[in-house]
Amino acid sequence: MVQVAAALIWRGDRFMICQRPVNKTRALEWEFVGGKAEPGETLPETLIRECREEIGVTVKVGDIFMEVDHVYPDITIHLTLFNAEIPSGEPQRLEHNDIRFITPDEIDLYDFCPADREILKKIKEISR
Repeated sequence: MVQVAAALIWRGDRFMICQRPVNKTRALEWEFVGGKAEPGETLPETLIRECREEIGVTVKVGDIFMEVDHVYPDITIHLTLFNAEIPSGEPQRLEHNDIRFITPDEIDLYDFCPADREILKKIKEISR
């Protein structure tokens, strides 16, 4: 099982989502910023590295929001979603096709990666 760390980053009542690039699996689906842990990395270290690589900012990693396991045809992952914040700087599209901040009410307008669906359900529930 591959360990994946991702960030739930809020800006007011909106949270950040990223659209996967066209040249990767699950192309153009939406997801939380993050990625696979490298050998010897803690999950918070993974998240800090991935955010620098993918959106060009250093995040402050908070507590765990939720964890999920998901089996894709090509990979099985354990996804740990951390609450995180961007102390300074603006996210840039270094690897993603697009970056947006959406409200929980807008979740259904986007095609998300299947591993994120339980997380999105929880975000909707807590924001009612």
